[in-house]
Amino acid sequence: MTFGDGERIAKRIARAGLCSRREAERWVAAGRVAVDGKILESPAFNVAPGAVVTIDGKPVRDAEPTRLWRFHKPAGTLTTNRDPQGRQTIFDVLPADLPRILTVGRLDFNSEGLLLLTNDGDVARRLEHPKTGWRRRYRVRVHGTVDEDRLASLARGITVEGVRYGPIDARLEREQRSNAWLSVSLSEGKNREVRRICKHFGLQVTRLIRVSYGPFQLGNLPRGEAGEVPKKVLAEQLGTDSGRHRRANYRR
Repeated sequence: MTFGDGERIAKRIARAGLCSRREAERWVAAGRVAVDGKILESPAFNVAPGAVVTIDGKPVRDAEPTRLWRFHKPAGTLTTNRDPQGRQTIFDVLPADLPRILTVGRLDFNSEGLLLLTNDGDVARRLEHPKTGWRRRYRVRVHGTVDEDRLASLARGITVEGVRYGPIDARLEREQRSNAWLSVSLSEGKNREVRRICKHFGLQVTRLIRVSYGPFQLGNLPRGEAGEVPKKVLAEQLGTDSGRHRRANYRR
């Protein structure tokens, strides 16, 4: 059942900063979501203004406008809430004064640098989607001999082990004996993309630092620290008033 007014239930939950829209749809399918006391059977449901949404019986309450933070992720931390193997996650090292947040994309366990955080799942989905077109820039330390012509050829894209990667801007910054620093810029951000391509070129990545994500820069932000993006800057980059649709908050 659907209604003409309001917004889709998955979007409502995502904007509450709980999860992505896709995950919210799974919550609905699992029977965890109710509107005005009625458990939903399908995510094809529009929530009318003023309706009471609950998840696992807990109400989704009014909350703050959308917020965004820059976070300097340390190497040796997972971009996840918890790890079955007991490894350290970013939530073990995040500043204690942050509200409940979601990450915009991921950095793998051994990577470090800029990770964006937000309290709005809908914004997280928007910022990490390839259609946004925002480039991610990395500084990469590699062990091995760098062929600058092969690096330049990445501007045309490359296929590695059956996976096609789009255009990449890769340049040699400097060499130090058997090590070198590269500057790598890309917009797709597929899983372990930089590491896989370097390995394909016979280069071992020994350090990988993300220094920018779209217009947002790591700068001098200390490792393990978070800095909030000013509301004016956030509104400018999103092309809208970042807080006008914020309606809900929920803590598990």
